[in-house]
Amino acid sequence: MYKIAVMGDMDSVMGFKALGLETCPVETPEQGHEALQRMAKENYAIVYMTEQLAARLQADIARYKDSLTPAIILIPGKEGSLGIGMANVKNAVERAVGADIL
Repeated sequence: MYKIAVMGDMDSVMGFKALGLETCPVETPEQGHEALQRMAKENYAIVYMTEQLAARLQADIARYKDSLTPAIILIPGKEGSLGIGMANVKNAVERAVGADIL
């Protein structure tokens, strides 16, 4: 069975625990790197990650970009949106449709 997790700073991810998602609070890029590798090996289908953490883990995210699992979806953290998640959605739609429809 596939699992879903949320990664980021403690304040941004702990609310997702009430929804039944696994929370993975990380404070350093090294912790994020290790957690993401573990989740990829343990059949996580979706990993929600704060944009602030994703900005520091770009190489790791690129590694899983074309993989079926885990799907890494960027969400705003407690500091607000950096626009990275929306830019990724826009690029994915452009690749799928062939034109910028957003």
